[in-house]
Parts: sequence; C-alpha cells; structure tokens
Amino acid sequence: MTTEYKPTRSVLLDIKKKIKLSETGYKLLKMKRDGLIMEFFNILDKSKDIRRRITEEYKVAAQKIAVAQAVDGAIEVKSAAFAVSECPTLGLESRNVMGIVVPEIEATSVKKRVNERGYGIIGTSIRIDEAAQAFENLVEDIILAAEYETKMRRLIEEIDKTKRRVNALEFRVIPELEQAEAFIRFRLEEMERENTFRLKRLKKASA
Repeated sequence: MTTEYKPTRSVLLDIKKKIKLSETGYKLLKMKRDGLIMEFFNILDKSKDIRRRITEEYKVAAQKIAVAQAVDGAIEVKSAAFAVSECPTLGLESRNVMGIVVPEIEATSVKKRVNERGYGIIGTSIRIDEAAQAFENLVEDIILAAEYETKMRRLIEEIDKTKRRVNALEFRVIPELEQAEAFIRFRLEEMERENTFRLKRLKKASA
C-alpha cells in the first residue's frame, strides 16, 4: 500500500491532512454511534413498557367483551360495533434523530366519546361502553408500539452502518495512512542522507 505514494514532502503534507480529517471523522462517527445507541435503548425501554401495557389491556378488553356478550348478547354487541361510522385514521410524519429520519405515527378518532360511537346511548348498556373503551385503549397502544418497533429497526440499521464506518476508519484507513506517513518520512530521511553523502564526496573530489 505504501508504494502507491511518492516519497515527496507535498505527498507527506497531503497524508497528514488526510490523517487529521480521518481522525476528526472517526471521533464524530463515534459520537453519532453512541448517541444512536442511547436513543435505541431509550425507545427499547418505552417499547417494553408498551408491550406490557398491551398484554394487560388485551386481557381487560377480552374480559369486558366476554361480559358484554354474556349479558347483552352477541347480536347486541355486533350491532353496536357495526354502528361505528368514523374509523381511526393514521397520519405518518417524520423526525430527524442524529441524521436519520424516524417515523412519527399520528392517530385520530381512536378514542371516542360515548355519543361519537354511532350507537344509541339509551339502547346500549354500560358493559358495551366499557368494552368499546377497553378496545380503543388497546388499539391506541398497538399503534404506538408499531411506531416504536419501526424506529428501533431504523436505528439498528443506522447503528450497524455507523459501526462499520467507525471500524473501517479505526482499523484500516487511519493505520494505512499512518503507515504511509512513516514510510514517506523514512524515504525522505534516507534520500536526505544520500544527498548529504554525495555532497561530501563531491567536496572531497573537488578539494
């Protein structure tokens, strides 16, 4: 690799600049990698919490719907479910985290008031209302969990990419440049000694 560089002072200066630039890039990439890892673990903790919450909310929702079906009847529950006129909608936005774009999911019309669910307030029981509310809570957290999962995937991809670049700089690019710098320094010193020796011989010859 060192033979690719000519042993001149201009090349030596150029290599010094490249080493300095590579070292600066290495430090910045390490900071980025560490920041991304911190962000990943922050979202991971939130994801674990939301998964636990979903598990509990699913149990509650299943119990609520089972009670409603047992007391009010399956037909009454289905009738209330089909009465819903406005379905939840999702909007996708984005946020920049240390140079990468991660999704932000905005959900609307998930949680509703009793009078917004489409069925008659008088014609249905509180058990159906409670079941509907339990499932709305569940759906809202499922959407949030999906957002966290997507963010983590994007962060893992970027962390891996950044780690590869950090390793390339640390173990290949910088060592090779330093090796080239040492080789050129050695050759320049060697050439200087040869020139000094020639000058001495010329002086002796002309004396």
